[in-house]
Amino acid sequence: MFDRLQQAFWKALTPDLIPEEPTLPASVEGPAPAIIAALGGADNLKSHQPVALTRLRVELRDMARIDRTGLSAAGVTGVMMLDNGVVHLITGLQG
Repeated sequence: MFDRLQQAFWKALTPDLIPEEPTLPASVEGPAPAIIAALGGADNLKSHQPVALTRLRVELRDMARIDRTGLSAAGVTGVMMLDNGVVHLITGLQG
């Protein structure tokens, strides 16, 4: 609560320097439907989380269901497969 009060105070003093609310790119909300389909569908996803603005960490139930050409068509520029069904997707800024 104190942080919001402090932000409101500084916003009042410098209205053009403090943004109203921080905005996140759409890719942070979740993977695009084309990426989910190329990963084998929503039922194949155990979890997903953004690692950076350009990378998505996904844990899959079945690694064999990945469609690499579908990922490439969805805009994924790189795929790094790790142990235990973990995949890192390099998506760029478009998500």
